[in-house]
Formats: sequence, structure tokens, C-alpha cells
Amino acid sequence: MITVAIAEDDFRVAQLHEKFLEDLEEVEVIGKALNAEETLNMVKAHNPDLLLLDVYMPDRLGTELLHTLREQVPSLDIIMITAANDKTMIEKSMKYGIIDYIIKPVSMDRFRKTLETYKEKKRMINSASTFDQTMVDQLIGNTKPTSASNWTDVPKGIDPLTLDKMREMLNLEASGVTAEQASEKMGVSKTTARRYLEYLVSLNEGKAEMRYGKVGRPERKYMMK
Repeated sequence: MITVAIAEDDFRVAQLHEKFLEDLEEVEVIGKALNAEETLNMVKAHNPDLLLLDVYMPDRLGTELLHTLREQVPSLDIIMITAANDKTMIEKSMKYGIIDYIIKPVSMDRFRKTLETYKEKKRMINSASTFDQTMVDQLIGNTKPTSASNWTDVPKGIDPLTLDKMREMLNLEASGVTAEQASEKMGVSKTTARRYLEYLVSLNEGKAEMRYGKVGRPERKYMMK
């Protein structure tokens, strides 16, 4: 689960951003702030993974917070979402290592693409302890994140990196796993685990069998072919 904080002085825009985020899986909004002071307090209290930061706030510019945020929470990822489109604002934001810079008005497609790319990179970072040059290029934006799976062939709701991890897990579980067991091993919800398992079955890479437990309750177990 990726935790996200929203810093936006217009509460209606903040609500719109929150609604966008609610449509994404494995993303949780942990707070909203209307000014710079509230933003610093919110980040300090909740330590989110990601901050959506506006530039124009009533007490301080969002760009003026970047230095403080980098000092207080070095691991915080930041996406600027603002009407500020001048060179100075953009250059200053980029020098502080922001993830993206989105100019208002924000389209849902642009917003979703940014968040999905961010999620993919977080999964890549969390799934490996060392990186080769290809992976580094993907992380810093020189190439699009990919995996052993063909990126363009997977349907909406299926992430290639997660799919590959599901394959690896199933290859280690010769006796098969239930959706609940896969959920625990993968650190995802039971619904998400079942979706990936059924997708592998649909690809004819995996298979599912009904097995009966000790109390006679049937269980659907998944395994690689």
C-alpha cells in the first residue's frame, strides 16, 4: 500500500485529487493540507510515501518547502501539481528531485499515468536489493519500466512486475496455494491475488484444482503447469 498526502489550498481541487486516487488500487490518502504549515505538520505526523504538492499556497510557496521537506523527510517522494508553468518554478522543483511536474488543469489520464508509473517503480525498488543498468535506466526515467512480461500485452489491472513475482512464488510452491495463501506471501489483498492467479490460468501457464481440507471444505488451489 502506497500512502499519499495532498497539499492543496483549494479544498475542491484536493477532493478531486483524492477521488482520482481512490480509483487506484493499493493507494491510500492519509491526509490533506490547505497551507504550507499544515503540509509540514502532516508530513511529519504521517510520514507518507508520496506528497502531491501545490506551488501557490496562502502562507508560502510550495517550492519554498522543498528544501525543508528534503531535510526532514529525505525518503519522501514529491509530485508537483500546480498552475505554475514558468521556467523558474519548474527548474527549482526539478533540482529537488521531484517525481513529476503536472500543470493544472489535470486530466485523469495524465494523473493516472503518473501514479501507475510511480507504483511500478516502487515495486521494482522493493523487489530487488541490487540493480543492473537496465533497471537503473527504468528507475530514473531513461526507459519505460518493463519486466520479463510484455508490457503492452497485459490487460488493465495486471502489473507485469507483480505478475512475474506471482510466477516466481508459484514455481516455489509445488503443492499449490490458495488465493488467501498467495495474498499473505505476496503482501497484497486476497482479491488482487486471485485476479493474478486466475490470469495465469487464463494464459494456460497455471492451473487450478479443487481440493478438500481436513474438515471437508473445498479449496481452490493454484499452481504452475
